[in-house]
Amino acid sequence: MTHVIYTAQQLQLKSIARLKQIYSEIACTVEVSDKRCKDAWISAIINYQASKIQKLAPAAPNEQALAQAELDSYIADQAQAIAPEPLTIVEISFSDYEYYAGNQLVASISHDDSHLTQPWLVMVNDKEVFRANTLMRCDRFICTHYKDGSLPVQEQEATPCTTENQIMAHIFNECEKYGFEILDDGIYNNKGVKLGQVGCTNSNWWVKRRYSVQQQYSNSVLDAVRSLSMVDVSTDGKSIFEEYFLDQPLEQLTGDKLQRLLERAELVTA
Repeated sequence: MTHVIYTAQQLQLKSIARLKQIYSEIACTVEVSDKRCKDAWISAIINYQASKIQKLAPAAPNEQALAQAELDSYIADQAQAIAPEPLTIVEISFSDYEYYAGNQLVASISHDDSHLTQPWLVMVNDKEVFRANTLMRCDRFICTHYKDGSLPVQEQEATPCTTENQIMAHIFNECEKYGFEILDDGIYNNKGVKLGQVGCTNSNWWVKRRYSVQQQYSNSVLDAVRSLSMVDVSTDGKSIFEEYFLDQPLEQLTGDKLQRLLERAELVTA
């Protein structure tokens, strides 16, 4: 009885359920290393087909050598076809890394400052899947489980700077760590002093510090907000009028700001 010879490309398009059916139809005897992994079923079917081709090779020495060469080439081609795409590592900051297969995000590594013994963690679909005490162990976890197909599949590519809502969510999360408040005209500390602004334009994060009129490029939203935490909130020798009016005109001052302005004016003239 003859069976259809399947290529790796054809098998990749089939579900695990269909692969199991094909495995049964061709009476495959090669053991499946991981029955939960699609690539394991494909590898078993490909290797079984290759073994059948080898048995049918002619017995003549020269023809047998030719058949063996063709078989080796076939196995190499199929192995290359089912091999996972190499991973590319993108450094987001000194403690944040993203792993890509082509343009698809596979996993990310970040650092948890609140965890002393195992601060490095691997995230997939915004969920923690592994934690370790070193960055290299997280790297090894991603590479190993990606290669054998056991790493959870990333549902969609994470784009840290796409829509306005996503941008604001990233800024809010970072500001929350420092106790900052986001108002319409910028970011304020817990004393009500404006520190500056943070934004994202054309996928590039930027920060505009207090009294500055220029946006400065930043590596990430984390770095941008951190730079605001180091802003000197003193008046730096500026008059009370410069301190308030460089940001907004008098008619736009809120009642609270206007009251503080009047109180400070009284102190200066006293």
